[in-house]
Amino acid sequence: MRVGLFTREFPPQVYGGAGVHVDYLSRELAKEIVVEVHCWGPQKADNENLYVRGSVPWEEITNGTEGKFKNALEALSLNLTQVKALSGIDIVHTHTWYTSMAGYWAKKLYNIPFVLTTHSLEPLRAWKAEQLGSGYAMSSWMERTAIVDADAIIAVSQGTKTDILRVYPDVKAHRVHVIYNGIDLAEYSKSSDTRALTDYGVDTTVPYVLFVGRVTRQKGVTHLVDAIRYLPRETQVVLCAGAPDTPEIATELRQKVENSRREHPRLVWIEKMVTKQEAIQLYSHARVFCCPSIYEPFGIINLEAMSCRAPVVASATGGIKEVVVDGETGYLVPFDQDPVTGFPTDPEKFARDLAFQINRLLGDPERCKRFGDAGRRRVEETFSWTAIAKQTIRLYEQVIQQWSKGVRA
Repeated sequence: MRVGLFTREFPPQVYGGAGVHVDYLSRELAKEIVVEVHCWGPQKADNENLYVRGSVPWEEITNGTEGKFKNALEALSLNLTQVKALSGIDIVHTHTWYTSMAGYWAKKLYNIPFVLTTHSLEPLRAWKAEQLGSGYAMSSWMERTAIVDADAIIAVSQGTKTDILRVYPDVKAHRVHVIYNGIDLAEYSKSSDTRALTDYGVDTTVPYVLFVGRVTRQKGVTHLVDAIRYLPRETQVVLCAGAPDTPEIATELRQKVENSRREHPRLVWIEKMVTKQEAIQLYSHARVFCCPSIYEPFGIINLEAMSCRAPVVASATGGIKEVVVDGETGYLVPFDQDPVTGFPTDPEKFARDLAFQINRLLGDPERCKRFGDAGRRRVEETFSWTAIAKQTIRLYEQVIQQWSKGVRA
């Protein structure tokens, strides 16, 4: 079997959870089948069963209104480029709306089945209009067109499956299959190395609360910064936050950080996406890892923290509720969500509630260790890439078999 995997992100150009997912999944799949990755960028590699082919996005400089929808237009253009020369592919599998139309067109042009993994849903991310402008209408159209036509849809959590069926009522439940994200258990494990902490100015003698993620509305980093005012003044908070969606949210976060530092001087902001090894060191020595996302179909970042034995305080939303076990591997913080924007209806209360649960762990190192050990056990039992790749291959086989009979999986 030869599968064509379509993705925007692939190493070394990875900035989010979907890119991490495709990186590990492709390598694990290649142990059993032939994998051909089509990504955005200059990548090209041939490694036994794993072949990588990159396509370079537009390089024109745009401004004004045109610049707002440039991302959506280049996605559509690259989807066309990626399907021009497919050969010998038995099934296509796309990840995120950025490549969903490549799967749609590959199915039509080459008469092959189409599997789609949704890592998020555009109708549930209204704040993307801030980033994409009118391109948000195009990204939403691309996602809907592909998801309605896909022969099988992989949801990364039960919560995501529920969202798919609610947002896209034309999709039949039997076409949606839940396969979780995974983690490399050998790579993500507790490290004694503290060089990254020293390099970035983290005081290794003071416990710290850690955030790792992009500067985007979805990841909720501004809510964590708002919560700092409810933590003890000496609390050390480390924000490993880069790749802002827009200049506006970058400016907003910078102002919040500056305001917070007036009363909480131990706030360290690492303004970039750190390397994998640096992240592992940061996870390994955190007293508490905080994931304040307002929308998270899965939340692979929590797996990374738990695998490194960090206790987690996370928002009780989406797939996070299937990863973090409240009172066992960390604490879940519920919040009321605006049905239109997705933002907390009472952001001040959400900030206070985050701080309350963080404080519970900061003052109880024995509980932190117990939660951290339980988190590692949970990851080992449920989220290995080997098991996830096997589930994915079984789905491919099922889809191909049913495709040959003229029915959907």
